[in-house]
Amino acid sequence: MRYPSLASLLAAKAPDLARGPLSLVMAEDAVEVASTLAHQLKCGFRDVVLLAPEGITPGPELSDRVHVVTHDVFAEDALVGAVNQMIDRVAGAWLHYCHNTEYLFFPFCETRRVGEMLTFHAEERREAMLTYVIDLYAGDLGAHGNAVDLQDCWLDRSGYYALARKDPARHNHPKERQLDFYGGLRWRFEEHVPPARRRIDRISLFRARPGLRLLPDFTLSEEEMNTYACAWHHNLTAAVCSFRTAKALRSNPGSRHAIPGFRWHNSAPFRWESQQLMDLGLMEPGQWF
Repeated sequence: MRYPSLASLLAAKAPDLARGPLSLVMAEDAVEVASTLAHQLKCGFRDVVLLAPEGITPGPELSDRVHVVTHDVFAEDALVGAVNQMIDRVAGAWLHYCHNTEYLFFPFCETRRVGEMLTFHAEERREAMLTYVIDLYAGDLGAHGNAVDLQDCWLDRSGYYALARKDPARHNHPKERQLDFYGGLRWRFEEHVPPARRRIDRISLFRARPGLRLLPDFTLSEEEMNTYACAWHHNLTAAVCSFRTAKALRSNPGSRHAIPGFRWHNSAPFRWESQQLMDLGLMEPGQWF
């Protein structure tokens, strides 16, 4: 069913959506919308909501499994605003957000469902999970001008780093257990990326609570929920494998003609499996085996 607004969906379905886990997908274009939604369903999300302009649909095979909402995806902070509108109405539910051509991976996701993983994470007294955004890109930009190719897909196997996150309230001293992470295409082609868009970390899996807010930099208003681990040991992390930066670099006139290809000597074929991401250090299983 298609709803004319997010408010109308929440008016009709909020109690059901609050059972979670819930995935919110915003479609900025029609590229790989169906595969993005199918991936979220395969992960085990109980409900998947597609925010999309008129004319973009999930496809007939998914239409009865996805809540579709007509949404202005080009408004300022469109996804952040939608997540914040959702938070108060689904308090207690685990919520994930992403764009089309972005695919969530978590440790052992081939054999375990997202609900199992989040149950374990909650037992460790965690209410949010750090997710790294790993840039994906097509191997042949001549054949795939939008940089999206699920079959011949590549990622960077090195070139990732972290810097201490400064706390303006404490004279820019480092925040405890918080880091700013960088790498991927946004690092290699940073001259084409505004400084505020260069980080690759998001808190894109968290438990909704009244008053909590997602901020424009994809951190949360509750500081402890922005930490990469608890105080006593390492915790699970996840990855959002994303073509979004590659698409943007290919569509922006200033970068499209300056970048003939994304592959370099540290590129590796993406195998679409969690073990590869753990082996590369891009995802942490913590104490979950």
